[in-house]
Amino acid sequence: MLRAFGLKRSLQRHLCHHHPHKTLLPSITSTTITTTQNPLRPFSTLSSPSSSSSSDSELRKYLGYGALLLFCGAATYYSFPFPENAKHKKAQIFRYAPLPEDLHTVSNWSGTHEVQTRNFYQPENLEQLEKVVKEANEKKTRIRPVGSGLSPNGIGLARSGMVNLALMDNVLEVDKEKKTVRVQAGIRVQQLVDGIKEHGLTLQNFASIREQQIGGIVQVGAHGTGARLPPIDEQVICMKLVTPAKGTIEISKDNDPELFYLARCGLGGLGVVAEVTIQCVERQELVEHTSMSNIREIKKNHKKLLSENKHVKYLYIPYTDSVVVVRCNPVSKWKGPPKFKPKYSKEEAIQHVRELYRESVKKYRAEEFTGEMPENNESDVNELSFTELRDKLLALDPLNKNHIIKINQAEAEFWQKSEGYRVGWSDEILGFDCGGQQWVSETCFPAGTLNKPSMKDLEYIEELKQLIEKEEIPAPAPIEQRWTTSTKSPMSPASSSSAEDIFSWVGIIMYLPTIYARQRKEITEEFFHYRRLTQAKLWDRYAAYEHWAKIEVPKDKEELAALQARLRKRFPVDAYNKARRELDPNRILSNNMLEKLFPQPDTI
Repeated sequence: MLRAFGLKRSLQRHLCHHHPHKTLLPSITSTTITTTQNPLRPFSTLSSPSSSSSSDSELRKYLGYGALLLFCGAATYYSFPFPENAKHKKAQIFRYAPLPEDLHTVSNWSGTHEVQTRNFYQPENLEQLEKVVKEANEKKTRIRPVGSGLSPNGIGLARSGMVNLALMDNVLEVDKEKKTVRVQAGIRVQQLVDGIKEHGLTLQNFASIREQQIGGIVQVGAHGTGARLPPIDEQVICMKLVTPAKGTIEISKDNDPELFYLARCGLGGLGVVAEVTIQCVERQELVEHTSMSNIREIKKNHKKLLSENKHVKYLYIPYTDSVVVVRCNPVSKWKGPPKFKPKYSKEEAIQHVRELYRESVKKYRAEEFTGEMPENNESDVNELSFTELRDKLLALDPLNKNHIIKINQAEAEFWQKSEGYRVGWSDEILGFDCGGQQWVSETCFPAGTLNKPSMKDLEYIEELKQLIEKEEIPAPAPIEQRWTTSTKSPMSPASSSSAEDIFSWVGIIMYLPTIYARQRKEITEEFFHYRRLTQAKLWDRYAAYEHWAKIEVPKDKEELAALQARLRKRFPVDAYNKARRELDPNRILSNNMLEKLFPQPDTI
């Protein structure tokens, strides 16, 4: 038996996640009656009995019309009631109508993409997964593989049906000598790390968070940072795929290497990843050093920073010259952790951000601002982290450039006062609090080699910041820049035949700090304007391609055709589609995104 997946109904979800609003009632259109009179004749205040009777009749008629409209409006409202918390929402009557009991809503973490589906499977073992895939293939019904739903673009979502391996989350085998681990693909990164730490092992790199399922993080080509470390798919040395046409197959660099490398970053289109064998490393403590710099200093020290640090990333703050540099290296066995006394305590580092928040709330209240205004609660403000405070500040006026500049300046000061060291295990240190819900666009492009960096990565950032200032984009911090070495997976944006090549990954964001639909829509429109500008000005010149978990499919046909042609220049689309036809001829593992990015002659 397959255990049911506990998903919130669409109605419940919206009732739980929005704030109260003013009730929306249908408007009544008044009828204007024009009468023609002699302009020289004075208007009489007295009327004859017949005219009085006629006027009463007319009055009753229009009162009747008005009552009818009010009745219809009330009937509509009580038949399809909007929740009290749907402030700023457009009138989408059927959106709030009760959904059938078997129809579930599945959304990504940022709430930017969601679908309703009746078919959501969660097998508990390989045999059940094989049965689900076999039956779906026979019926030609789609069951798109979906992981934890963390991808900003919802690449795993499909209205027609999905399969999720959250119940297949076990560590199956650990080889301490070879430093390898075999796991079920539904295991989350943090579960995996916790499960193998007693063996003295860990993953060689991590993304910003730890909630991804292993199958998902591999399939989209996710990555950490470190110019000597590859994206996460390169750590996979063996895979077990459940395919619609060929059943369960096991592939590795020795067993069908061409398909293996293609499927490592296969976007869930070649088979359901059931098991993964990963090359691990010894567990070790790292020391993280956070410091402030600027573009001039970064240019001078860039090669050294990349080559001398195991992990390094830059966080640029728009409308300032500030760059946060985060370096992580193994703790020295001889010297131990560095001794450093910070100039400021954590409270002192964040205090000015709290003051900015209080001043901003006071200012907007005085101006009778109509946006999202928080309640006065001093104790709550003092308990908020920096990212939570930033979200609240942004929610006050997220598209006001001058307001955003003040927040960015406050962030620069916060990081300046937070300079220091932190020691911990790699899975504790190699994370980053990304803040709340957000739109993200991340590009990957070549940056030379470690011995000879091209400096194109820094040029890209300089042009990006100039573009932001010229176009007055309300861009919040940070612009995040990381590096990896290449991978042999041809569908990865960092694929290369040379192991010496390094790639830079640059992410731009816009937060969605509000639950109001209209405000989220406005932020979304501004973000896509921001993204289109970077695409038009930068992508082709730097050979930059978007991360698969963050690419968005254009609605415009010409833009879509241009994207399809562009992807063909970088990726082996024909080989990928050929493998899809062989392993999944009925395309039951596909979804609308894959069909549009990699079109095939026939359609399902």
